[in-house]
Amino acid sequence: MTTVTESTTPVVEQGYWPHQLPRHLEYPALTVGDLNEYAARAYSDRVGVRDGDATLTFAEIHAHACQVAHGLRSAGVRERDVVVLHQPNSLWFLPCYYGILLAGATVAPTNPLHPVAGLRAQIEETGAVAALSHPQHLALLEEARQGTALRTLVVAPGTDVAPASEDLPADAVTLAGLMAGQPTTRPETTTGPDDLAHLAYTGGTTGVPKAVRVLHRNVVSNVAQMAGWRAGHILGQDDHGATLRPLPDAAEAGVVPGDSVTVVVSPMFHAHALINASFLHLCGTRQVLSGRFDPQRMLGLIERERATYITGSPTMWHALVGAGENAGAREFTSLRVVSSGAAPIDLPTMEALQELFPSTVILEGYGLTEGTCLVSVGPIFRDGRTKPGAVGVPIFDTEVEIRAGLTGEPLGPGERGELWVRGPQVTDGYFERPEATAQQFVDGWLDTGDIAYVDEDGFLFICDRAKDMLIYKGYNVYPRELEDLLVTHPDVDGAAVVGRDLTAVGQEPVAFVVPAAGGQVDAAELMAYVAERVLPYKKVRAVHFVDRLPSNPAGKILKTELRAIANEPGDTHA
Repeated sequence: MTTVTESTTPVVEQGYWPHQLPRHLEYPALTVGDLNEYAARAYSDRVGVRDGDATLTFAEIHAHACQVAHGLRSAGVRERDVVVLHQPNSLWFLPCYYGILLAGATVAPTNPLHPVAGLRAQIEETGAVAALSHPQHLALLEEARQGTALRTLVVAPGTDVAPASEDLPADAVTLAGLMAGQPTTRPETTTGPDDLAHLAYTGGTTGVPKAVRVLHRNVVSNVAQMAGWRAGHILGQDDHGATLRPLPDAAEAGVVPGDSVTVVVSPMFHAHALINASFLHLCGTRQVLSGRFDPQRMLGLIERERATYITGSPTMWHALVGAGENAGAREFTSLRVVSSGAAPIDLPTMEALQELFPSTVILEGYGLTEGTCLVSVGPIFRDGRTKPGAVGVPIFDTEVEIRAGLTGEPLGPGERGELWVRGPQVTDGYFERPEATAQQFVDGWLDTGDIAYVDEDGFLFICDRAKDMLIYKGYNVYPRELEDLLVTHPDVDGAAVVGRDLTAVGQEPVAFVVPAAGGQVDAAELMAYVAERVLPYKKVRAVHFVDRLPSNPAGKILKTELRAIANEPGDTHA
């Protein structure tokens, strides 16, 4: 049996803490595959995932994952190789995800809608040797992998929530073919807690896409923190592997292991949804996949499936509240927890959510890919303290510090500065980017790049997003990426992108463009130029043509002036 180690992170005890929970946890030396194996053992015949009428039990998820693992090994994938997971949410996402990890390989989750150029860059940077894809998105991957080291292409079947034709290239292998005849027991590997589990791409705080090195121990630690905070159970270890034991005073916890249901809307390739899915899987939660988001369908699934826990962004909550006004006699008493992240949720929406789901506790949280997922969150207990605008308090064994931007000195309660985080979920830096790693990961601390403050009770408030990042429909959009793209157009001399505030979706990208001398370009052409090269949520929604971009004496563009113009009432630039 591997020794269970206590957290060695020195943590400043904050003022408020839920009385039902211990201040500190132990973090067992497990891998993510161990968590999946525990779920199969603990909840064997319980349905773990539902996709339309199709289901897989926890035992079947594990058995298929083992077959995927053996199949990948037979195809030449070695331990610590990188495998791209290029799939939408479907019945086969979790078996493929756990299968890659059980093979001893590293998962590189990617958005299946990613344009060819960006996808190729990720394949080349990570040296990925295989990919598990989906027929609907295969053409992009097939083009992107040409000339790279990616030699094994596996294609999962279409499903109810992720339908697709089955036309495949000649060298592709079906998922059924990969698994055929393979053992349903776990293969032997030397993978350990300090090995890479994920190479998860993020814009970081600079807007330049970077792959974050997420170790198995980072995922296990963050899942353990979620299990303690949201389920009132402690992750441990014995001779059989992972264990879960209940805390005596946490009976009100929102997620009841073996008796919880969630409706999944967020894409599992995103860090937030992926780590949340691992936590819910560990706790035996049935994950009902919703497919393309539709608020009325979502409300119907919550009612029919007797959902107990849902998570999402303010964009989703706006839509549900609007649909809920016509919900009629729907009954939502099963729902215990609504967890909100990705962007601040406004008070009127929170109040409307509470009215729509009167039996729930509504939580706000904060996290980032460089911190695996979760850093802070509100208490899940009904007697827990909350504060409007706060993203809760730092979870177990997590320390936050607000530092002055110029000196790096720690600031006091209520003082705004740069947010730094330390804890077992802080990741191992950036893949093949030592300078960026050295800049943001310092002596165990992570520079989040966000501006925040902590009040006298230890509640965390996020004031501004890092480096002018904006959030559109829950997705991070980095202006620099769009600016760099705009200036590649031959008729553009300069560009700056800012956010225009929209209550329902967050902020949409608006471009200010200086035309090149003698250039002939219009707004529609520029927006189409960008749209062809980025994911849909990153598209520029309006263009202003200007003679020059305002700047200070040092040459820095004054985006505050541009934001004011973009957010003027009645702005109709197309």
